[in-house]
Amino acid sequence: MLIGAHVSTGGGLLRVVERAKETGSEAIQIFNQSPRMWRPTRYGPDDFAAYREAVAKTRVRAVMIHMIYLINPATADGEMRKKSLASLVHALRVAEGMEAIGVVVHPGALKEDTRANAKKRAIAMLREALAETESARIIYENTAGSPQLLGRDFDETAELIEKTGGSSSATRDRLGLCIDSCHLHATGYDVRTPAGVAEIADEIEAKVGLERLRALHVNDSRDARGSNRDRHAAVGRGEIGRKGFRAFLSE
Repeated sequence: MLIGAHVSTGGGLLRVVERAKETGSEAIQIFNQSPRMWRPTRYGPDDFAAYREAVAKTRVRAVMIHMIYLINPATADGEMRKKSLASLVHALRVAEGMEAIGVVVHPGALKEDTRANAKKRAIAMLREALAETESARIIYENTAGSPQLLGRDFDETAELIEKTGGSSSATRDRLGLCIDSCHLHATGYDVRTPAGVAEIADEIEAKVGLERLRALHVNDSRDARGSNRDRHAAVGRGEIGRKGFRAFLSE
């Protein structure tokens, strides 16, 4: 298991490498641009080459990009879809330039529509984003259980992955899973005991496949188990606690 941190891209990609070294990270996650703005950060071939040369001299062995929060793959609004697709494609291309393992994606919010329609739109957008790029993975992240969000359990996440991959083995190979401890806890899973974590691993294996698990987001929770509320706390200082994280990371 590789341990690391989410680090800022402020000042450019070489500053990412410096922050990775400062935190002693073996793995890092970044936003490829401001997470609350549509304005993309433009990196060129020289930026990527300098980054790759610098990061190769560090302990970092895995890099992920997290999509910006504005993206909604399930949107029914035409303008929002256009912006979301362009932003996701840009993130995937940055991931390819950085040789990152992929882009962590929230599958989207229903808004006023049905769950079935929202899933169809999300799947269509993500397939289009993969078609417009070459190699970076889309890594589906589980959500905190809200009925407004797609990906609230492993049954639905498995369906999203299967239908996004379709009949193409190349596309299926570019799909992965990220699990967030706070989101699991909020959904009602037991992440605080070895038996509970073993059950989660068994469910992932049965429904998604453990080979698709690419990353863990280690976040504590401010709210009780099963709250369906995505409110993070500092690791060890929330409802999961230090003892809970020893169990979560031991499986």
